[in-house]
Amino acid sequence: MDFGLVLASVPDGRPFGLDSQTLIQIIANLINVGILAFFLARMLYRPVREILRKRTDRIQNQIAQAAEDVEKATEMKRQYEQKLEEVSREREEILSEARRLAAETSQRLVAEARKEADAIKNRATANVEMEWERAEAEMRTAIIDVSAVMAEKFVKLAINKETHDRLFSETMSDLEGMSWRD
Repeated sequence: MDFGLVLASVPDGRPFGLDSQTLIQIIANLINVGILAFFLARMLYRPVREILRKRTDRIQNQIAQAAEDVEKATEMKRQYEQKLEEVSREREEILSEARRLAAETSQRLVAEARKEADAIKNRATANVEMEWERAEAEMRTAIIDVSAVMAEKFVKLAINKETHDRLFSETMSDLEGMSWRD
């Protein structure tokens, strides 16, 4: 807009005239602005204010919901930690019981192994004693057999028929005087 053009359109002698026409235009403009403001307030301000109030309510509800969610989450976290603590305690109890059972089982197995080892040792000792007695009996029998063979050879060499008859009769007379047991 050219400023010179605006000045040229103003009537002569009246650059800024406060006459009745200007006053009517000002009042008309004020009424138009008032009507416009009223309609804008009616059509825009109240709906916008209502939208803003609803938005504020929604935000406050979201904040309240978030606070409830935080409270619920805190409660869930507390319950979770409590359950973890209970699980940890149960785990320790189970491990303690398992250790106790393992110790008992170990002691029982060691005791059974000792009993079995003692039984094996006793059987081995008994077997050794039986073998020893059997070996002694075999040795006695062998000594008796050897002695009998030696005595027979000695008797054959040393004793003649007369000595043999005399020893036989003495032995028989000694045997007649003995009492026999049943």
